[in-house]
Amino acid sequence: MDTMRDRFAPVVSRLLDEDPRVAVVLAEIGKDAFHDAITRHPGRVVNVGIREQLLVGAAAGMALTGLRPVVHTFASFLVERPFEQVKLDFGHQGTGAVLVSAAASFDWPAGGFTHMAPGDVALMDTLDGWTVHVPGHPDEAETLLRHAVAAGDDRVYVRLSVQSNRRALPVDGERFVTVREGRAGVVVAVGPLLDAVLEATEGMDATVLYATTVRPFDAAGLRRAAGAAGTDVVLVEPYLAGTSTAAVNDALADLPHRVLGLGVGRRELRRYGTVEEHTAAHGLDARSLRERIGGFLGARAGV
Repeated sequence: MDTMRDRFAPVVSRLLDEDPRVAVVLAEIGKDAFHDAITRHPGRVVNVGIREQLLVGAAAGMALTGLRPVVHTFASFLVERPFEQVKLDFGHQGTGAVLVSAAASFDWPAGGFTHMAPGDVALMDTLDGWTVHVPGHPDEAETLLRHAVAAGDDRVYVRLSVQSNRRALPVDGERFVTVREGRAGVVVAVGPLLDAVLEATEGMDATVLYATTVRPFDAAGLRRAAGAAGTDVVLVEPYLAGTSTAAVNDALADLPHRVLGLGVGRRELRRYGTVEEHTAAHGLDARSLRERIGGFLGARAGV
């Protein structure tokens, strides 16, 4: 199966052919995948070199001219390094773009912490008006990319990963999907962690919601699920643990509730390793998740 990033360039190249507003801005990373598109659309596919601040500034300038820029590089170079430009050139100027990241939290462990961005979604949370998509399968990534590019002049962040669930689910860029229903708590599985959550909660009397669009947070969907399953909520996110706990608290503010936020820990793991080893070290493998979710939901969930 191809990866989300494998799907990215062909989809966006087709969008370049279909829509004269679409432009692509790169900073070396990913340029080879757009070789043919550069030939067809030399004025709308721009590689600025290893200049991440310029990457964002140039895209914002294109947006001011009426183009719909798609901006791509690793998450640490797209969100963290040029964060001031993201804040000012898009937010302050009121422009829109589609930021599409790769490498996620620890997709390339050999690259070290400079190529990891577990805090990217939390950092984007400090800015107003951003939609954040976290697909869990290449087919979902294609759907959400098309949603993002078609979203007028909105500001959208699409977080791609090499980690993937075995099958895609229907996603609409707005609402959570109910995958399993129970009566003893709600587990919200984000993006590529759904398969691990389903394995971890097998036999538990818990509702599982699948989230591929995390901002805006589907508060109404969570409230509906909590109405039947109760207000004990576990968040399982493929980035910094607890990133969405405030969103859950806001959604259930008028109800007594408990929240457990699971995700990537703050401590830097310095021995490189593999994606699977990082997943286990952060407690995001199915066995660890079963222990942590079961311990939180307790006997009511049948554990």
